[in-house]
Amino acid sequence: MGEVFAGRYELVDPIGRGGVGAVWRAWDHRRRRYVAAKVLQQRDAHSLLRFVREQAVRIDHPNVLAPASWAADDDKVLFTMDLVSGGSLVHLIGDYGPLPPPFVCVLLDQLLAGLAAVHAEGVVHRDVKPANILLEATGTARPRLRLSDFGISMRLGEPRLTDTNLVVGTPGYIAPEQLLGADPDFPADLFAVGLVALYLLEGSKPDAKALIQHFAEHGTPGAPKGVPEPLWHVIASLLQPDPASRFRTATGARKALLTALELLPPTPDDESIEIFDQLGPLPKGFTPEGPTTTSLRNTAALREPPYPPLPDAPPTATWPGTTPTASVHTGWGPATPPSTPSTPTPAPTPTPTPTPTMSDTGSFHLPPPHPDPTPTPTPPPPPYDPTATYPLRPTTPHAPHTPATPSTATYTAAPTPPPPTPRTARHGRPAKSPRPGPPPRIAIPLLLFALTCYAIGFWALTRA
Repeated sequence: MGEVFAGRYELVDPIGRGGVGAVWRAWDHRRRRYVAAKVLQQRDAHSLLRFVREQAVRIDHPNVLAPASWAADDDKVLFTMDLVSGGSLVHLIGDYGPLPPPFVCVLLDQLLAGLAAVHAEGVVHRDVKPANILLEATGTARPRLRLSDFGISMRLGEPRLTDTNLVVGTPGYIAPEQLLGADPDFPADLFAVGLVALYLLEGSKPDAKALIQHFAEHGTPGAPKGVPEPLWHVIASLLQPDPASRFRTATGARKALLTALELLPPTPDDESIEIFDQLGPLPKGFTPEGPTTTSLRNTAALREPPYPPLPDAPPTATWPGTTPTASVHTGWGPATPPSTPSTPTPAPTPTPTPTPTMSDTGSFHLPPPHPDPTPTPTPPPPPYDPTATYPLRPTTPHAPHTPATPSTATYTAAPTPPPPTPRTARHGRPAKSPRPGPPPRIAIPLLLFALTCYAIGFWALTRA
């Protein structure tokens, strides 16, 4: 109790246990509310992969309790979801036993609505059972059901994490085709809904094996004692051993259920069903508003804003003989009133740097910037005296400048080569550069003569 996970979730007390981890009531320091946190206990690759699959399910529906966020801290991982305090259908049957058919129809309608949202995302739950169907603590008001625990769910088309010869699920709520090794599909979840309906109407776990055998050998049996005939027709359609004979979708089963609800005979409302808070009181050190003490060194670091306010700007220094100016308010704290020459302004006290604390993401807050110290006034220079003598600064000879060798010769421009020195003749005058060719007055007649010879030769070849 009191352990802070990933700098955000403070574990309060265990409230349940799932297939691969324990479920805790935890305080979310960021959102300032209690949540349910499922902490992975086993750390083998298979359990971790299932854990990742479960936290990846994001379905927003009032009758679905899907993971909302996740966090990791060293070798531990968890994901969180809404905290549901009314217990499961197991607690409800333990308090009241068999439930009235109209109340069962309300619960089944919400269960099918949530299952339709799950199937719309292409997810097969594969573990629909009373312990995974939670209730809000609504008292005597209309109940609110939440389908939870997606630990072994999978999307259609995803690879299976188990061998095809192994069956995954809870014994007593597994469809017959799943026992034969068929791939998971939506009708398998609907078969489990039919078994949950019998559990609520009879107050005990039904014998799924005997039901399947009776359906296979004698067909659809008659309605059990206390179950109205219209409601039994819907439940019997969900319990057909052949998946092709069941409802294909949860929406279709829900429509048939609403039709059956209109045909139910009125029942006396002798006893109202009240859904109690099953979580119990908070342990010592916790209140409905949050923990009174925490193991974090500074709980304020988890609240908004994440950084402490900046210190006020120091007042502007004034010089003798000058008019003080008002400081400009920048919006980072209260404005500093203008200082007056008669009242000396004390130097601001440096704000101590707080100890860095873990933020809600596991990082550290940066310390606030230190305020600049008050500038030391520099005395004005003395007035110029024409009669005074001022010492000259001693001069030191400058060393000849030696250009540094560039260390990035590959990326720097090559030095410009010096211009070539003109050659000089023996008598001292520059020598004339040789001409590249004959002058035009000689080159042009030679070119015309060559073209004439070429034309005569071509004409002679054509005449031969």
